[in-house]
Amino acid sequence: MATQIRFGTSGWRAIVADEFTFQNISRAVTGIARVVSGKNPGGSRLIVGRDPRFMGEAFVNLAADILEAHGIQPLILPDATPTPTISWEVMRRKTEGAINFTASHNPPEYNGIKFSTPDGAPALPEVTSQIEAAILEADADGGTPSATTKKPRREEVEGKSHYMERLYEVIDFKAINKAGLKVAFDPMWGAGRGYSDHMLREAGVNVVTVHDTRDVLFGGHAPEPDDHLLEDLRVAMRKEGAQIGIACDGDADRFGIVDGDGTFISPNHIIALLFDYLVESRGWKNGVCKSVATTNLINALAEYHKVELYETPVGFKYIGELVKQDKIAIGGEESAGLTIRHHTPEKDGVLAGLLCCEMMAVRGKSLDEQLKSLFGKVGSYYPQRENFRLTEEVKAKFTKKLQTDPAEFRGMKVAQVVRTDGLKLIFADGSWVAYRLSGTEPVVRVYSEARTEEALKKLAVEARGWIME
Repeated sequence: MATQIRFGTSGWRAIVADEFTFQNISRAVTGIARVVSGKNPGGSRLIVGRDPRFMGEAFVNLAADILEAHGIQPLILPDATPTPTISWEVMRRKTEGAINFTASHNPPEYNGIKFSTPDGAPALPEVTSQIEAAILEADADGGTPSATTKKPRREEVEGKSHYMERLYEVIDFKAINKAGLKVAFDPMWGAGRGYSDHMLREAGVNVVTVHDTRDVLFGGHAPEPDDHLLEDLRVAMRKEGAQIGIACDGDADRFGIVDGDGTFISPNHIIALLFDYLVESRGWKNGVCKSVATTNLINALAEYHKVELYETPVGFKYIGELVKQDKIAIGGEESAGLTIRHHTPEKDGVLAGLLCCEMMAVRGKSLDEQLKSLFGKVGSYYPQRENFRLTEEVKAKFTKKLQTDPAEFRGMKVAQVVRTDGLKLIFADGSWVAYRLSGTEPVVRVYSEARTEEALKKLAVEARGWIME
């Protein structure tokens, strides 16, 4: 029986040579091709890109063959390309979307397919549902395209320079240069190589780069710019005297930021800092968006700045919709994804790192100093996330538990129940816990936030205990 291909919040991902096989890739691309050609018969174009993972070039060629057979012209980005660059090219070239072979921050044994729609945003559930249905239809009828379809020829295209032009407009590189900022950059062997550091050097900024080679194994671990994987960046910072370290994940849509003293700054806090900075530096007060699992520091800042707050389910596609409508100045998720007004409706780790450099240069303060100043405005907020693997029996029991609306939580009175995505319980002092079950594995994601670090430690213990209670 053929594998059932499902597109989650960021596309379809699987282990190479297990479920991510040439046969299943063919099925997935055929489903995409049928949906695209059905909406725009004849004359359709799709960008096809990839990150630097194993066999990426072969997967791109296979996709191009299938698209050509369905009358869709493949516009191929021959080099490993960041997801935000692909998004920008979709918008700039006005294509019917893009197929991106990437598993983002997942371990090296994974690859995946991410589909972007004509607006450059991640496909919404209604589109991915159509693709999944088209895959099943193709399975049933053999997947053969119409014999009368005219076969277009693929074309290699370049997207890097156009995307960089956009960032030169968005980021104040002159301010970074003037401040004499020293920067360390870690692309984590990924698609972001030659982007952030290149632009900074072009602006005359002193920058040092680590992990600047292609490695399909990403150093033997997931290309995730998280605290425990950024020690090489810290070493380079100490050696060069850099005041900030910036990093991207495998497809450069997520960010990791290290302060001058080597402290990793939580993505939650980075989003809040940049929101505050954009209001201050750009005067943008049209709105702010965060996923329900992202820090309530954003909520407090929205109230402080008198800016409308939007809270969405987890999944950047929901934030992308608000960017397209120009309803927000910035949108972000605690999983290290953000974008800003007049930019791509897609996560952009390159943008995030460079904007942090600008913010530090303009304000002339370390990130920790800026965060303390922010806390001085609206109070302190300390968030964290943990993942727990459950047995199928415990997961089934806990799934039922999540459907209840508890009035009390481990001895604490629940002030508000939020069901935007999963279950979020807010308490009278502003602290909260949230639970989201994975749709693909027996894992529960547990989010906690309290107003002090000590209170967070206690709350996290209670949050874990409630799972097995």
